[in-house]
Amino acid sequence: MDRKIGIIMAAGIGSRMRPITETIPKPLVKVFGKPLIETVIDGLLAAGVGDIYVVVGYLKESFAVLPKKYPQIKLVDNNDYLEKNNISSIYAAKDVLGTADCFICEADLLISDSSIFMKNLDESCYFGKMVMGNSDDWVFELEDDYISRVKKGGQDTYNMVGISYFTKSDSLVLRDKIVEAYGQEESSDLFWDEVVDANLQELRLRVEPVEEGQIVEIDTVEELLAIDPGAALQGKLAD
Repeated sequence: MDRKIGIIMAAGIGSRMRPITETIPKPLVKVFGKPLIETVIDGLLAAGVGDIYVVVGYLKESFAVLPKKYPQIKLVDNNDYLEKNNISSIYAAKDVLGTADCFICEADLLISDSSIFMKNLDESCYFGKMVMGNSDDWVFELEDDYISRVKKGGQDTYNMVGISYFTKSDSLVLRDKIVEAYGQEESSDLFWDEVVDANLQELRLRVEPVEEGQIVEIDTVEELLAIDPGAALQGKLAD
């Protein structure tokens, strides 16, 4: 089996989930007693991922518990998380990006079906959920079954769900393009997916479909409590 690594982006401040995230970083917010990020970690480990790099920034000391529980985890500092977009988290992991086939994951996902990580992936891809009608989220345009554009907003198309997979060779291309963009002042505040979009002539990606409920994105306190009312016992919500 080819070696696989995981990069989990956990540096953001989670402002839409305040006040709970004033004291707890969003990836460590618990749903049914389990931190969101651990649902991602457990899925990666179930798929045989050997090394997981968690990129931290906001309240980074809180993540020190993870390597103690999961010896496969290494923490990577993102010192630019307050000034730049999430391209800074991929840039922070540039030394490991390109060393193996790689999952890139957001940290604030509730993975209810870890089998999504166990698919036979032989090409680079974004995981996506089909949404009929209008969507204001990040979406994919397709041409001949491959992604032709990554953008905000679309109609009757696959929506981004926070997980992607890059082969080792494509990871190397991505790393070089991220480093190049980060060195340009006008490009250093991009979302990393915009770098992918700008280089689709070199990065050949398809969409790996996921079903409703396999991955749940929780962005606000209201969404959190709608899923798990007991989550109100955490952090500032418990005050």
